[in-house]
Amino acid sequence: MSDDLGDFFALPPFKPDEALAQLRRQLKELKLQEQPGSAPHRFALKGVVVAELQVQADATKPAVAAAVVKRPLQRPEWVRQQLDSRDAVRKWIDAFKRQLAGWTDDD
Repeated sequence: MSDDLGDFFALPPFKPDEALAQLRRQLKELKLQEQPGSAPHRFALKGVVVAELQVQADATKPAVAAAVVKRPLQRPEWVRQQLDSRDAVRKWIDAFKRQLAGWTDDD
C-alpha cells in the first residue's frame, strides 16, 4: 500500500520541450526580442543578446540548457545552468526577471 501512495505523490516527469516553450513565452513577455533562426534560442535586450535557451537532447536526464549574461555587453560573460525540473525553471525565470530589472534601472 505504501508503494501506491509513493506513486500518487510523485511529481510528473519533466518535459523540457514544454519548459522551453514556457520560457520563450515568458521572455517575450519581458519585451526581449528572439533572434530568428538561432540554434540555441537567443533573446536580446536593445540589440544585445542576454539569454540563450536550448533543449539538451544528449543529456541522460531531460533538461533545458539556459544561459544568461552577467551584464549586457557586446562580449558578455555567460552564466550557464541546467534546468531539469519545473522548480529550476521557475527559479531561473524569477532570477532573470530580477536581473533584467537591474539592467533596465541602470539605463
